[in-house]
Amino acid sequence: MSEAHPEYQVAVIGGGPAGLTTALYTTRLGHDTVLIDRGGGRAAMMADTHNVIGITEETSGNELLATAKEQIEQYGADTVRGLVSDIQGSEGSFHLDVGEDSYTAERVVLATGFSDEQPDPPLPRTGRGLHYCLHCDAYMFVDESVYVMGTGESAAHVAMVMLNFTDEVDLLLRGEEPAWSDETDQQLRAHPVDIIDEEISGMNRGDDGWLESFEFEDGTVREYRGGFPMYGSNHNAELADIVGVERTDDGTVAVDDHGRTSVDGISAVGDLTPGHNQIPTAMGEGARAGIGVHYDSREFPKSLEELDGEEVGRESVPAISEELRQTAAEFRGEAPEAAADDD
Repeated sequence: MSEAHPEYQVAVIGGGPAGLTTALYTTRLGHDTVLIDRGGGRAAMMADTHNVIGITEETSGNELLATAKEQIEQYGADTVRGLVSDIQGSEGSFHLDVGEDSYTAERVVLATGFSDEQPDPPLPRTGRGLHYCLHCDAYMFVDESVYVMGTGESAAHVAMVMLNFTDEVDLLLRGEEPAWSDETDQQLRAHPVDIIDEEISGMNRGDDGWLESFEFEDGTVREYRGGFPMYGSNHNAELADIVGVERTDDGTVAVDDHGRTSVDGISAVGDLTPGHNQIPTAMGEGARAGIGVHYDSREFPKSLEELDGEEVGRESVPAISEELRQTAAEFRGEAPEAAADDD
């Protein structure tokens, strides 16, 4: 039998930038929050952080996530390492199974992201010649030789986009036939992109671990600073399907402007939802979802229907739990019991 844990107002599943930001907002807005994270994820793979204002380039993804986790814990959120295997219930009482344990929450936020489809090796290290975010990393390859791997529409499009940054762009088919449309083929061949048919047979890296070149089965060697594999992605949507939220044609979870899904009490953020798959975007979605959860969960103001002619007594406020009140007092440098003494 699974061990029962305290009830929470909000359970956030996924510890990437979107989930962490959601938990930050729901906690600071006074809702008892638990963040459940299995570890790993796309952000954790980053050797360097790009395009996040205030975060310097040398900060790794793991460092970024660890700092954010410490931050939400300082505000009073609980964090749990584990994999959520099942969600049952409805708005107001969702039950989450995490290994041998179980958690209960009034609302659930899915921030489980997706996994990139990786091409077959040989491949350079992620962040040292293998890159998945065009908008984050294109700047790194200004006037550098770049490859794009893939056979679909997205690969052809990204290869042409990279011409905005460099005049040395190769599209590597790796022995496969292109699957893009005739129109795209005509457009692609009108741009100065070299299409390389042969499969990769070997790879060379520098002392710093960065890719230097690929060797091909026809005996040629072509130098690259790095590039982008374009083979699609798999959304981690098992829990989304268990709770029955609506999904879009591309596999993402359909949400409104504040991350609400088609199922009451369930929100979704980050790479699991439509939009650009970038840290600043994920953070913005997390903030909006956290605010949305607050709008839907906060105790006050009471509506006229809820008041039904009565008044809210001073003894009923504030609505924030005693645990979060004491954490807020500690954060301000006050004694832990100071918040309780205010009554």
